[in-house]
Amino acid sequence: MADIDTSTPAAQTAVHEDGSPERLAIDTIRTLSMDAVQAANSGHPGTPMALAPVGHTIWTKFLRYDPTRPDWPNRDRFVLSVGHASMLLYSLIHLAGIEEIDADGNKTGKEAVSLDDIKGFRQLSSKTPGHPEYRHTTGVETTTGPLGAGCGNSVGMAMAERWLAARYNREGFQLFDHDVYVLCGDGDMQEGVAAEAASLAGHLKLSNLCWLYDSNHISIEGDTALSFDEDVGKRFEAYGWNVLHVNDANDVGALTAALDSFKQTDDKPTFIVVHSIIGWGSPKAGSEKAHGEPLGADNIRATKKAYGWPEDKDFYVPDGVPEGFREAMRKNGFQRRDDWDAMLVRYGKEYPELAAELDLLLRDKLPEGWDADIPVFPADAKGVASRDSGGKVLNAIANRVPWLIGGSADLSPSTKTDIKGADSFEASNYGGRNFHFGVREHGMGAVVNGMTLSHVRGYGSTFLVFADYMRPPIRLSAIMELASVWVFTHDSIGVGEDGPTHQPIEQLASLRAIPGLDTIRPGDANEVAYAWRAALEDASRPTALIFSRQALPTLDREKYAGAEGVLKGAYVLADSDGEPEVILMATGSELAMVVDAHEKLRAEGVKSRVVSIPSWYRFELQDQAYRDAVLPPAAKARLAVEMAGEMGWHRYVGSHGDTITMSTFGASAPISKLQDKYGFTVDNVVAKAKALIAEAASTDKE
Repeated sequence: MADIDTSTPAAQTAVHEDGSPERLAIDTIRTLSMDAVQAANSGHPGTPMALAPVGHTIWTKFLRYDPTRPDWPNRDRFVLSVGHASMLLYSLIHLAGIEEIDADGNKTGKEAVSLDDIKGFRQLSSKTPGHPEYRHTTGVETTTGPLGAGCGNSVGMAMAERWLAARYNREGFQLFDHDVYVLCGDGDMQEGVAAEAASLAGHLKLSNLCWLYDSNHISIEGDTALSFDEDVGKRFEAYGWNVLHVNDANDVGALTAALDSFKQTDDKPTFIVVHSIIGWGSPKAGSEKAHGEPLGADNIRATKKAYGWPEDKDFYVPDGVPEGFREAMRKNGFQRRDDWDAMLVRYGKEYPELAAELDLLLRDKLPEGWDADIPVFPADAKGVASRDSGGKVLNAIANRVPWLIGGSADLSPSTKTDIKGADSFEASNYGGRNFHFGVREHGMGAVVNGMTLSHVRGYGSTFLVFADYMRPPIRLSAIMELASVWVFTHDSIGVGEDGPTHQPIEQLASLRAIPGLDTIRPGDANEVAYAWRAALEDASRPTALIFSRQALPTLDREKYAGAEGVLKGAYVLADSDGEPEVILMATGSELAMVVDAHEKLRAEGVKSRVVSIPSWYRFELQDQAYRDAVLPPAAKARLAVEMAGEMGWHRYVGSHGDTITMSTFGASAPISKLQDKYGFTVDNVVAKAKALIAEAASTDKE
């Protein structure tokens, strides 16, 4: 088979005259993919057809995976970074007989992907959506589709395995030694996030990581030569990867030899360049017409004929194919999983404390008393930057949660996210807890998600304005309901002299717009403490923590309400006797300014209420009674103050309220000058508040 030139139709037919069980299973994957896309009248048939031999070889000869225990912690991971080729993965899951587990980790008694699920490809409520979705379909290790994302996630998974092994493995107890396999394509290789992640993986010598690159030279617009002609293998050699070539995706022997080489390589990740023909065996083979659209009924019949397949049978799975596939997987994974379970029992007896810790980690739970060391900050008019108080709280938690690990995009001295006394995670020390992602924000986000998918509590940090560089993985963390923590500092025009390129304006609104992302902008050190609590307590959502560079006064919590209101998203911080004439709302560094305005108004006999609203997301989760108690519907005069864009605030200020926000980019100047220029002063807040009260009174008379 290795000698067959698959560039000719005759050769394609010749290959498929081989009636071996292996070839039968490969063609089952191909035809299921073709039929599902055709039935949906939507999808990508060509890549599953081309890569069926690659997927089959990995799953039946190398993947250490127990389909009856798809959540086995030491399973090998398979990531389909070319998520548009989702039917390849669904076909593999179906043939493997993976058993479905629910959100609580319980078996449902159903197949993860049944034949009926494949027939419902891309349909509403189907377990086979257009792109693979983590949590939605058992057997899918990460949500992919945005090209390059799966590549980045895989590096995080490989890093997490190395960290878990360093912390928990002991002599005679190899609890963690799994590998990560990735199928990626030309699109992945063109995306910057894959390059960022690959560079980091090479630096870290992640020999448990293998990417198989489908080099078919086809994209939606046509031949990749339109925009892409580099030698990708040479690039990966420069990254420090072990680079191999398989000249024919149908050459199972060559694929096996390349993967054997990966298994034998212990000092670098492996990159296998696999040359394939998209839409293999079809009249559209080698064309962009086989990429992102159904082949058409006539072409499918012709392709099945070329395969020696029943032309009139759709969704045909020959007898014995699933059984043979599962038996092959059994040899790789089942016994290893049984042995692992027995080893874990022995481990618990010899290392009970580590075993108890690992049990919590794998169940996404926190140790008892995990928050016992979080400081309570005394009132201080001078205050502390929330990035600094955030660093103190992070370290207080890290002392009690050893699997809280992460770092920054080369900014930890500025973001204050290093764990004191801990080593750096490096190729020479995989047990370090401080991760150095380099100036690779997008890659950092994808890697942190991959780490979190392996049950560690991962965090990544940078300046808020650079959240734009990593928005895709932030969005994906929300889609996947991961507990990734995103720490963003330098949160406003308070950055001052760095100027508009470093002063975030629209970023807060952008993050708040992501469904399921808890964006918290605390107003003083004690709100920071509760913000970190909020981020760690719930493992079913990501959190964006927004911190300042400049000092924020620490409010007197004996005079004002306690900061625990952060957990509800918004709370009444300060009030006046009777119904308020005006409600003042703020987040972050503007909170103290609004408190000062409140005190000035009160001294003048004006009744005002201060509402701290650090998390819109959490506030919206509260019942209507609580929300109305904080923001009474009858209160017309409302003023929101935030050194960011106005977008979104009208849900709280209403039709009669107003904001003091940014409608332009900032400028380079000391912060005091910027506050004067853009109206972020106590006097302006007071003046605006009085004007709103007068306007409300006038409206009432009308």
